[in-house]
Amino acid sequence: MSDEQIDDFSADQQDVLKSIRVSRIILPILIGVGVVIYLLWQQFDPAAFQKINWNRHTLFWISMSVILLIIRHIAYANRLRVLSKEEFGWRKCIELIFIWEFSSAVSPTSVGGSAVSLFVLAQEKLSAAKTTAIVIYTAILDTIFFVGTLPLLFLLFGPKIIRPNLTDLSNLDGWGYTFFGAYILMATYGVLFFYGLFINPNQLKKFFEWVTSFSFLKKYQKGATKLGTDIITASAEMKREKWGFHIAAFLSTATAWSCRFLLLNCLIIAIVDTTATDFFTQAALYARLETMFVIMAFSPTPGGAGFAEIVFGGFLSDYVPVGISLIIAFMWRGLTYYAYLFAGVIIVPNWLRKLLNKRKQKKRV
Repeated sequence: MSDEQIDDFSADQQDVLKSIRVSRIILPILIGVGVVIYLLWQQFDPAAFQKINWNRHTLFWISMSVILLIIRHIAYANRLRVLSKEEFGWRKCIELIFIWEFSSAVSPTSVGGSAVSLFVLAQEKLSAAKTTAIVIYTAILDTIFFVGTLPLLFLLFGPKIIRPNLTDLSNLDGWGYTFFGAYILMATYGVLFFYGLFINPNQLKKFFEWVTSFSFLKKYQKGATKLGTDIITASAEMKREKWGFHIAAFLSTATAWSCRFLLLNCLIIAIVDTTATDFFTQAALYARLETMFVIMAFSPTPGGAGFAEIVFGGFLSDYVPVGISLIIAFMWRGLTYYAYLFAGVIIVPNWLRKLLNKRKQKKRV
């Protein structure tokens, strides 16, 4: 999409459209490939790679990871279908999730694709209230999943879910402190937005305006006021929904996130054939992966490119030999990250073309 083609959009919309240009995949690919090459030079062990048995066992578990990837995508699509009150069909929901994932893949993980999601849903003829409600509520659902499950996993498996061989919280390293800092930020964010969406949105708006009234935060006041207004709008929409709506939305969220982590469980079982497949071992591995993602969620690079590959080896050193950790990391990122980048190259331009055609037809009328 050229600059001339987006002139009819508002300034904010133009920024969003520029953020999902296909050319945006170049930076994350360069970062990811650069980090992989460096790690290959530092860590790759040809002898360990040759010991991998590429047999039926490997093929089965890799196939399982692909199936989980598909289930994950369908679960996200179902959540969107539930939240839109089935105004979108299955095909449209699956397409929109591809665009949503692509926008997250080309944005810093800590920023995500919320602005893109708002824009995309708005172009699909949803009301402003419903669009805002969907985007804010998906963020809350994601946060509830992490904030709720991580304490349970900690109670079951102890500090070891944070780092290999960690038995005492008094011995936390930098990654451990990063995890707790990220978790506290995530929990604070979730509590604030849950309070605003379901309890007192007007009070939350006043809180945002008060926080940004300080001189060093003044430049954010306009955005904070708009966010508060959006939450008031979304709250009115959400308070009308019954329990079945919320349960269905959360179950889809839990399924999607669980599949995201279990996919990596399957890849590790596939490549490291000595990995125990009993429930306790796999549940402990799952817990570690969820912890790892909390840290990845605050990556400064687009979609966590490069950062994820670096974090992977250290977090899973007691499950995956260092010499082949990069192989599993590359397969994992290939399925869950780069696949969405390349799918976006096909799907996003087609969606944008349809959007422009609709606008042209409206002008003619």
